[in-house]
Amino acid sequence: MSTPNKKIDLSQADDQLERDITQGLSIYIDTARSGFEPFILRTEWFENEQRKSSPARQKQYDLAFIWSSPPNIRIVWPLEAKVLHSDGSVFEYVKEITDNYLTCRYSPFSSEAGMLVYLLKGSPKKAFGNIVKSVPCLLADHVDFPNRDHKTSDHQRIVSAGKSYPSNFRCHHLILKILND
Repeated sequence: MSTPNKKIDLSQADDQLERDITQGLSIYIDTARSGFEPFILRTEWFENEQRKSSPARQKQYDLAFIWSSPPNIRIVWPLEAKVLHSDGSVFEYVKEITDNYLTCRYSPFSSEAGMLVYLLKGSPKKAFGNIVKSVPCLLADHVDFPNRDHKTSDHQRIVSAGKSYPSNFRCHHLILKILND
């Protein structure tokens, strides 16, 4: 995959910087697809399972891999992105896991989902160490990608009474070091 021709403006507000990088990444993912994958990719996809009445706005995934064979827009493998200015600034990242994934607010019908870090400064190894301390969790190398900054952690989710969401949950942790030369 080639890199974008433009530099990323790192002075943007974090939410806009996250959107800018994620939109660019989604284009590269789409163009790398063979056409035989059983999913479609969407950015900023709404999770409608636990939506509330207006004017409340439902939760929204940064990237959503949606099951398309046969189509089922309720089966979504989400990827939440976070900008980390340093390998120690994991608070918002951890909050996404504990407040959304582990409570079934995100990915209620899937037993796996992912977190994606855009790391601006520091090392992925230190960021993973800070995630382990803050979640807390155990991180394991992904068996298919041992040389990538891709780890997994296993969790028990809090499932509301009367819901049949998967309680066992695997979170994928991916770190992309952003170089802006």
